[in-house]
Amino acid sequence: MDSSIQINGADSKDTGTGADACAIWITGLPGSGKTTIAEKVAETLGAKHLQLDRVRKVVTPDPDYSDKERGIVYASLAYMAHLLVDSGVPVVIDATANRREYRDLARKLIPRFVEVYVECPIEVCMERERERDAGYAPARIYAGAGKGGTVPGVDVEYEAPLHPEVVVRSDLMDADGCADQIVRYVRERKSVP
Repeated sequence: MDSSIQINGADSKDTGTGADACAIWITGLPGSGKTTIAEKVAETLGAKHLQLDRVRKVVTPDPDYSDKERGIVYASLAYMAHLLVDSGVPVVIDATANRREYRDLARKLIPRFVEVYVECPIEVCMERERERDAGYAPARIYAGAGKGGTVPGVDVEYEAPLHPEVVVRSDLMDADGCADQIVRYVRERKSVP
């Protein structure tokens, strides 16, 4: 994916209408707890929750999880977040985004951007995924991992953020503690109310 991509002039970053709204991108391996944490952060901040798995069902209803398909979905997600923040709506993005370039595009488009890395050992993620209901994300995503699939962290590389604004350890803290740490960071920087 070309990180110099321009989407309808959106790379101008800030049109000034977004006031103090921000986008918080919560990334981490599948099963790290992103969705649970994102729901809590969005509820606390009164933010719109953009969940990748729901967006993917609309943008690419029959996903193949190829680099091309992922690029389309993550660019769409970044642009949606840009539009919302530019309209003054704070956003919490809940998406693995296994390549940094996907998250970097959002950072380029959105002037008030917070990247959160939910760090969790892959063994813990795998155990959690064995017990997860399908919902929007594939259930038991790790069951076929290592057999030529497309699972981030196993079959395809997961590029952890190099300089995230916030790192939470979901194997050491519960979802409430992780969410509280994120909310505290955002409020201290006056990014949202």
